[in-house]
This record gives sequence, C-alpha cells and structure tokens, in this order.
Amino acid sequence: MNFVGADRQLQKMFSEASAEFASVATYLASHGTQWKFNPPAAPHFGGLWEAAVKSTKFHLRRVIGYSTLTFEEMTTLLTQIEACVNSRPLRAQSDDPTDISALTPGHFLIGGPLNTVPEPSLADVLPNRLTLWQLIQQMRDHFWKRWSAEYLKELQPRSKWTTSSPSIQIGDLVLI
Repeated sequence: MNFVGADRQLQKMFSEASAEFASVATYLASHGTQWKFNPPAAPHFGGLWEAAVKSTKFHLRRVIGYSTLTFEEMTTLLTQIEACVNSRPLRAQSDDPTDISALTPGHFLIGGPLNTVPEPSLADVLPNRLTLWQLIQQMRDHFWKRWSAEYLKELQPRSKWTTSSPSIQIGDLVLI
C-alpha cells in the first residue's frame, strides 16, 4: 500500500492551521514520528502485509471459482473476508500464560478485536439448497477454512534441521 496520498492529505490538513491539527502535528513531531514510503509499483517492498494480500487473493479465487457475483454480493463477501483476515492473531497480548487474548490487526483498525455473533457453518450444505445470502456465507466459510489452515501453519516456527528447537512446555501459548 502506498501512503504518499495520505501524507499529502495530512500535510494539507496540518496547513489549515486548525488547533486540533496543529496539536496532532506537534504530538507527532515531539514523539519522533517519521514517514517512510515504499516506492510506487513495488509491492515486494511490502513484506508481510503484501504476503497477506497475496494469500487472500489466492484463496478468494479458489472460493469464488467461476461464480459471477454482483457488486453488492462481492462487496459483502470481501467485507466478511476482510473481517476474517483482520481478526487473525499476530501475537499474545501479554506474557501471562492464563491470558488467552491475542493482538490482531483489528486492534490497530478499531482499537479492539473484530467480534461477530457466531453463525452455524454452511460449508457442508449443498449450494442448490441455499439462498443467495447463504451462498455468500458459504463462500466466506470456505475461505475461512482454507485460509485459516494455511495461516496457522505459517505461525508454526520452522527450524533448520541442523538445530534443535525446544518442545512445548507448561505455560507456553499454543493455538488449537
């Protein structure tokens, strides 16, 4: 993602000399905030977040297949997939082994985890028995099943065969 346009917009807002914008600019400057940009058209500079985009696109293509979705259906599906991807665990929130909460991208977006009411899975229902809404939900379920299985495997640290890694100990955080 390229933040040059965001930088331009922020500078415009700061130059409007609003008291609120001036205080934000002062705060950022006093805390040593520096803007660093990726070159345009260079997604390989993105690292982890570009890998997440690539993984999402890969699984989205497989879930949609040859289906033709309207704009609203595609928007609904992408919004739900966005919530899935942004609710993935990044790391434990604390070092306390009894605290099972994880830091997610949702914490950076809205200040907390992305929560929703649990729904029954439609992954195993035949598509011809579903309403259009349920079909979109089924696509979301298929995406989550495929993407989460791949993502959880990436969380498992892989060590070289030349070094040994310690076994799981009591008090270690594990994902089940």
